[in-house]
Amino acid sequence: MLSQGLIVRHEDMGDYDQKLRRLVLKGPFAKIAKAGQFVSLQVQDSARASLDPLLRRPISIAEICQEREEITLLYRIKGRGTKILAQARCGESLSILGPLGNGFSLPQEGELWLVAGGIGIFPLFALAQKAIAQGLNLRLFWGGENKAFLESAGLTQWRELAIEMSLSTLDGSLGSQGLVTEPVREALNKLEPGNKNGEAQENRVHIAVCGPKGMMQSVAELCKTFKIPAEVSLEERMGCAVGACLGCVCALKDSEGRLIHKKVCLDGPVFPGEEVVWDETC
Repeated sequence: MLSQGLIVRHEDMGDYDQKLRRLVLKGPFAKIAKAGQFVSLQVQDSARASLDPLLRRPISIAEICQEREEITLLYRIKGRGTKILAQARCGESLSILGPLGNGFSLPQEGELWLVAGGIGIFPLFALAQKAIAQGLNLRLFWGGENKAFLESAGLTQWRELAIEMSLSTLDGSLGSQGLVTEPVREALNKLEPGNKNGEAQENRVHIAVCGPKGMMQSVAELCKTFKIPAEVSLEERMGCAVGACLGCVCALKDSEGRLIHKKVCLDGPVFPGEEVVWDETC
């Protein structure tokens, strides 16, 4: 779907030095958006009245409000495109392609664990809201640089969900010190083993992961060891965002173990963790 999104809110999140922004857009795309999907925004420098930069910028959907026909996008100002985007004002419109891709799935019962590294937390909030509405038990594992980052990136909003949380920071300023993978490992070790027939625990715990590639690989490998299903949200550079340019192809293995290639923008960005070939360049 190609449409115009009206900017109804655009502001800094928390500490200005974290360069995090919240963008709320109103439009028909909100009616069909799903957790884990993304939109591709046309970002242009209005001061120069040009099509530069030419390529759109993909940003994951952080929150969906179908009643108000609004979606929330959270992003970090990093490159030229996001610097230009940050200048957009309320009342202006942005050209939006989307929602795009395949999002997360939800188990029918049991627990859903969300594992986020850094700004990988952003696409998981919409999933959390949906899981709570469905009555699932929810637990969050979130790791970041420091306390200032976590608080700026929406910690208060997550606490309002009243779910169990395990926080980690690299400097130990909030939660446990170290990588988020360690609390996940500890929690998995505390799970009761499968039944006497050796059946897996797939009906008890499901895991959704988003963040740096190394972190997602570690969690996916842990889940494979514990026979727990996991979904990971991959991030690759995208040109067209509709599967035509082949710029975001990644490697996976099919059910028979054969190497295959799929497009993150079209077939993903969410894939089963056990299918991803992490050690091949995507």
